[in-house]
Amino acid sequence: MERRVTTYEVDGGVAVVTLQRPDRLNAWTRRMEFEYREALAEADADPDVRVAIVTGAGRGFCAGADTDALGGIVETGEYGGSGDERQPLPTPGHGVRADYDHGFSYAYGLQKPLIAAINGPAAGVGFVLACFADIRFAASGAKLTTSFGRLGLPAEHGVSWALPRLVGMARAADLLFSSRVILADEAERIGLVNAVLPADELLPHTLAYAKRMATEISPWSLLTLKRQLYADQLRPLDEAARDAESLMMESFGTPDFKEGVAALRDKRPPSFGNLRS
Repeated sequence: MERRVTTYEVDGGVAVVTLQRPDRLNAWTRRMEFEYREALAEADADPDVRVAIVTGAGRGFCAGADTDALGGIVETGEYGGSGDERQPLPTPGHGVRADYDHGFSYAYGLQKPLIAAINGPAAGVGFVLACFADIRFAASGAKLTTSFGRLGLPAEHGVSWALPRLVGMARAADLLFSSRVILADEAERIGLVNAVLPADELLPHTLAYAKRMATEISPWSLLTLKRQLYADQLRPLDEAARDAESLMMESFGTPDFKEGVAALRDKRPPSFGNLRS
């Protein structure tokens, strides 16, 4: 599918997916959803990509569902586009667990870390998009809101599962039940975002962070650490610990472990090969 509402670029092992409807604060549409998933699938399959970033063009990250699309749902009771936009959505990732493979939670099953650079308003589905990234950086003054209650909607796409794991149950209840707007500084204070940067430093900081990860961290480790992080949310400690012991024994035979040890001994940066899934 031709990309009309997203762009995709790779720089130094980092794929940057940019939502491209700046005149609408990158409001979400079926086509954007399709293109976004397709871009993540491309990043996930590219052995030269080790980290992915999602951000928005212009002043917004993603201001939620497009109001015209919402009007169409009111009229028809259906959600979808036309033509090729009605095809089944691509679902990238290898699936940490089968029950994670849904509209946005599939991001947990990507082989590569996903970082959200929240450059402006993130509301509704835009808020969900950010929550299902692995790491979030935000521009100072960026506004975030769940907004579901204001539209007579439920918590969408499993965000009621993800949000308490980020900020705790009481704060998740506050954000969901009130639909109040919070600024980036509060989002950092409650653990929703990892750091807040001046607007003009957000993307450079995120790119530099991602490139360090892409060059200094073993691709095998990144894949394995991400799978452990999310798989262990739903299994007992004993099972997680036994799996970790098995993975540690497996790691001893990988080229990444050998290179990591050699680099440590030689006091030099490691030079890891491409991801071996």
